[in-house]
Amino acid sequence: MSKSSTESSCCAKTAGRPKASEVEARTQELVHVAGRLFLKHGYTRVSLESIAREARVAVRTIYVKFGGKAGLLKAVLASQRERFFADRNMDTDPRPLRQIVDDFALEFHIMLCAPDAVAMQRVVIAESGSDPELAETFYEGGPRLTRDMLARFFARPDIRAQLRDDLALELLPSHLITCISGDPILRFLFADADPDGEQARRLLAQRMELFYHSVLRRP
Repeated sequence: MSKSSTESSCCAKTAGRPKASEVEARTQELVHVAGRLFLKHGYTRVSLESIAREARVAVRTIYVKFGGKAGLLKAVLASQRERFFADRNMDTDPRPLRQIVDDFALEFHIMLCAPDAVAMQRVVIAESGSDPELAETFYEGGPRLTRDMLARFFARPDIRAQLRDDLALELLPSHLITCISGDPILRFLFADADPDGEQARRLLAQRMELFYHSVLRRP
């Protein structure tokens, strides 16, 4: 084989193997397309074929990477969580309790009020009655992970020592999330229900004071 033939063969092989960064970029684009279509058309009404066509991948690729539509939804939720919680480790954060929880509350509130997050929750509420897999997938890919993270935090010996003795620890994650969320019914019913800016921060701070008053030991 001539030198030119050998070089052509090597180039062909190299060209046929996308770099890891290219594979990751394509995967992220697939997740982005899936999330956009879920929000636009609803989870139940979007087919894998339409997602694959829009993302310019094979349906088989979705099954190989994510196991199907439920796995793809989990990836969409994971991508949203990563944007807010990438640098957060409440298991080992050494700061004072209030500082840790206040930072979490602010970031979590911003995430809850983000238009995409509200739209996704509306999709799940609207369709989960007819698609139990959707409800389970959404809960496992989002709310359960948040509650587990908070449960581990409140169970830390140094944190538990600052809480009232008579508290049911298993209820604290949901109690905190409720205090952060405010009134979710208004958020789901009315597009402009959530205040923004300084008013939103002030109302969140008031709800957090109620939380601390209900769970912390008295001096």
